Amino acid sequence: MIMTMGVPDDYHSNLAFGPSSANCAPECNCPYNYPSAMYCDNLKLTKIPMVPSGIQYLYLQNNMIESIDDDAFKNVTDLKWLILDHNHLSNAKIKKAFSKLKELQKLYITPNILEGLENLTVVQLQHNALKGESISGAFKGLKSLLYLDLSYNELSKLPTGLPPSVGFLYFDNNKIGNIPDEYFQGFKALQYLRLSHNALKDSGVPGNAFNISTLVELDLSFNSLGKIPAVNEGLENFYLQVNKIQNMDTIDYRKKGAIIKLFLYSQN
Repeated sequence: MIMTMGVPDDYHSNLAFGPSSANCAPECNCPYNYPSAMYCDNLKLTKIPMVPSGIQYLYLQNNMIESIDDDAFKNVTDLKWLILDHNHLSNAKIKKAFSKLKELQKLYITPNILEGLENLTVVQLQHNALKGESISGAFKGLKSLLYLDLSYNELSKLPTGLPPSVGFLYFDNNKIGNIPDEYFQGFKALQYLRLSHNALKDSGVPGNAFNISTLVELDLSFNSLGKIPAVNEGLENFYLQVNKIQNMDTIDYRKKGAIIKLFLYSQN
């Protein structure tokens, strides 16, 4: 997750910073101590309010917004954060609203048009009832993407077309039952991978699926694995609790001085 100094990261709060500054939409709040942030969350808005120049962090979550006009962000083409989750948006009603936001770093939204956002580093898409076919190819062109959260959806298979730049990849709490051969080998900097609370079995996991040289943490807990998958010796944390593993001697966890913290308690 990218943390930006001087900007509140608790995006769930509204009107929490005192009186609003003058450079603000009248229905929103722009705290004096964070003049580049505009909070318009939890207001039952049906459209994007006027966004004045100088705003770089825009919070619009938990509203009733159904569409975004092409010129909604014309005054803030240098916008860095755009928080739009928990609205009523659909692909057809977004058009080209994001096309000029070349500085956008963090976007919270249900899967919509992400095309052209080359500087985007964080995408949160959890709790959206997403299925694999609805998002395959949706992230093409996000060359700077580092953090992708697709947890708590309805994915039965892993999506295609994910950028190789991703370092944090979360698929926990889905319905994924198998891993395509060498699926994760194309990620050049993958460090944290979560696949807990899925439907993984030994038959759906190729032998070297998780043998990823860059990986430092792997969570495969709450699945139906009967044996421990092979992993790279550089792995530091390995979560396997609540599976069906009986044989604990299937892998050597001390190689060339490396020690993996292995979490195996409460097997089914």
